[in-house]
Amino acid sequence: MTALADSYAHCRRVARTRARNFYYSFVLLSREQRNAMCAVYAFMRYCDDLSDEPGANRAAIEQWRAALDDALAGRCGAHPVLPAFHDTVSRYRIPPRYFHEMIDGVASDLEPRRFETFDRLYRYCYQVASTAGLTTIHILGFDSPDALPLAEKCGIAFQLTNILRDIREDAERGRIYLPAEDLARFHVTEDDIRAGVRTPEFIDLMDFETARARQYYNESQPLLGLVHRRSRASLGALISIYSRLLDRIERSNYDVFSRRISLPAAEKCWIAIKALVGAGGRRSQ
Repeated sequence: MTALADSYAHCRRVARTRARNFYYSFVLLSREQRNAMCAVYAFMRYCDDLSDEPGANRAAIEQWRAALDDALAGRCGAHPVLPAFHDTVSRYRIPPRYFHEMIDGVASDLEPRRFETFDRLYRYCYQVASTAGLTTIHILGFDSPDALPLAEKCGIAFQLTNILRDIREDAERGRIYLPAEDLARFHVTEDDIRAGVRTPEFIDLMDFETARARQYYNESQPLLGLVHRRSRASLGALISIYSRLLDRIERSNYDVFSRRISLPAAEKCWIAIKALVGAGGRRSQ
């Protein structure tokens, strides 16, 4: 295999083993699109890991930013992700600023996180999740510029869902993403969250945040009709998986401290099949 083929193979392995929700939507795409999604996912996954692993530091993230700039210029170095990443960005004409904004968001996680207002949290969600959505629709294909703000909102919905699911793990890392203004409004303290106390006040807070996430899912729904037809099953499956995860969090009465809530693999497979059938089985090979 060529170096590029090796790189794509590496990215596919990363996506298969790490993209627990995304990969179920990837398989509904054409081979070329699927490879591209795996390449972008692997790039972002490696970057995100740089802020979460023990010993995470800004120097490593800035080194990855420099590798990004080199890759965008065609100098891919030795990292196995970068040849496929460069090929994907070039092939689908993905604006490089999305990747720089994503790195900015990941770098901000190196410090303990607090957000006074939802507006500040929104900016963070844009950096770490909406940028992925905006990147993705270039691979899925779209013609109307109206798709761009809808992809942004879709990313916000996904990241809010992640935040509600991962409250315990994030608190253990010194990160409390729920806005301070919301904690004060519902009389929930940071100590309550760190202690994993599921009070009536905490449940009221989570009801509020869940409704906010659902609003972004609802507002982004027209995006399905704006991506190219052959890609709609994939996007529909991904949105369904994440929105169903939010439903499961709510149905657990927000039992997010004792376990990490997720969807079974069989349920995600069923969602993907249903999305494919609903799209009339149209899939480019």
